[in-house]
Amino acid sequence: MVLKTSLYGKTYEFKDVKEVLAKANEPKSGDVFQGIAAETALERVAAKVVLSHLTVGDLTENPAIPYESDFCTRVILDGLNTYYYNKFKNWTLGDLREYLIDWETAGNDIRIIASGFSSEVIAGLAKLMSNMDLACTSKKLIVTTRANTEVGRPEILPFRSQPNHPTDDIDGIMISVLEGIAYGCGDAMIGVNPVEDNVDNTSRIAYALYDFMEKWECPTQSSVLSHITTQMKAVEEGAPLSLFFQSIAGSEPALKAFGVTTEMLDEANDQIHHMGIAYGPNLMYFETGQGSEMSIDADCGVDEMTLEARTYGFGRRYAPFCVNNVSGFIGPETIYDGREALRAHLEDQFMGKMSGLPMGSGCAYTNHMHCDQNDLEIIDMLMCFVGTNYVAGLPLGDDVMLSYQDNSYHDNATMRLLTGRKPVVEFHQWMMKLGLMREDASLTKAAGDASFFLRN
Repeated sequence: MVLKTSLYGKTYEFKDVKEVLAKANEPKSGDVFQGIAAETALERVAAKVVLSHLTVGDLTENPAIPYESDFCTRVILDGLNTYYYNKFKNWTLGDLREYLIDWETAGNDIRIIASGFSSEVIAGLAKLMSNMDLACTSKKLIVTTRANTEVGRPEILPFRSQPNHPTDDIDGIMISVLEGIAYGCGDAMIGVNPVEDNVDNTSRIAYALYDFMEKWECPTQSSVLSHITTQMKAVEEGAPLSLFFQSIAGSEPALKAFGVTTEMLDEANDQIHHMGIAYGPNLMYFETGQGSEMSIDADCGVDEMTLEARTYGFGRRYAPFCVNNVSGFIGPETIYDGREALRAHLEDQFMGKMSGLPMGSGCAYTNHMHCDQNDLEIIDMLMCFVGTNYVAGLPLGDDVMLSYQDNSYHDNATMRLLTGRKPVVEFHQWMMKLGLMREDASLTKAAGDASFFLRN
């Protein structure tokens, strides 16, 4: 395994695979902050050259965090398809990249062989790709999942309604739910981030969402984004939830800091299949974001993009219904500006779908980032055009509880018209039956008004 190369008469040598991966990454403020990023553009190019000559076997046998010391690494490597790993282990990443971006290579073929690729391999491939390479390959990768309804088909564009409230007031939450639904937002799921993480509050919100879905026969899924152990206790006491949510990460220290173990998620996955209100088979919901490990000093010296790929490698064990990155949610110490956020979202779409995950997009930014509404809209449009499984929707694009910016309900309606993609099939038929949407997914004059449901 050769870890050095020469450019313009200067030799660049790297001590291990972890350093090559970090130096080959496109600029990210989190890596700079950690002191592991390439110091010059030439050093970055040198790392990419070295990376392109490493094989699938090199990266798999030398994970960024050792197998013996990290249960996340063990989950990733133990879950690989050994047939496809052995078939491709002698391929260089440069050759594999060329194979993936070739338009003659079908997305389904990529999905099959990717089951043999470790997270470091997938991250390495992304580091060798331009933005357009990532976009073109992601668009070919189709991952469908089902809870009550099916998402992931290329002709549909679902949305998660995020009706958060700063005091968990049920009336306030439900008015936001009704407004979102009236705009056609909520067919991916209705998911509420509670302020108070306890069983009573989780149950109270769960019942409110369930009552609406039952009364109006709304075909969708519900989730309350408290800690997964809180959700488990609530469901044990009878609370109606479609999906179990949990934030996950790409290292053992970060997962432990989140209060997560493999055994806990195994138990939760089994419980929601036996006690949840959705049919399945995909009943877990994960949220991720580049830089989360670094923000809690649990990165183990690994660059934030590789850790994000490892997060996806860990998450595929549970065949989730949906996964969305919120790279940009933490702030400029991890993702500095709109350009870095755009790159991160493209990387996440590619790495997530290569890992077999149904990737959505949380096109988020915090107000202290060097980012604005135009940056967010560019990311939103690009994600929808390259085939993201869903995006979020908030009242006026402003989360008044978590204090960050995201897509609005009316942005979502516009994206359906721009892309020609429609809502989830059952949800679309339901909206047309109510007189809120037309066959082409455009909204009627009655749409966008929460009082529609109150009057009727």
